[in-house]
Amino acid sequence: MGRVIAKNVVKRKKGYLYYVDGKGNVCEAKMARGGRKKKAKKKKAVKKRKKKR
Repeated sequence: MGRVIAKNVVKRKKGYLYYVDGKGNVCEAKMARGGRKKKAKKKKAVKKRKKKR
């Protein structure tokens, strides 16, 4: 588990992930979703199957 070393040291940008690498440097990586809110998904109509006799 990580721990907080210092607060408010790095100016954070929306859509980026910040982490400390193996050398102790603070790194910035673009998040896969880019910090945007997800769009609402459309619900698909479910077809009913007929019973076979």
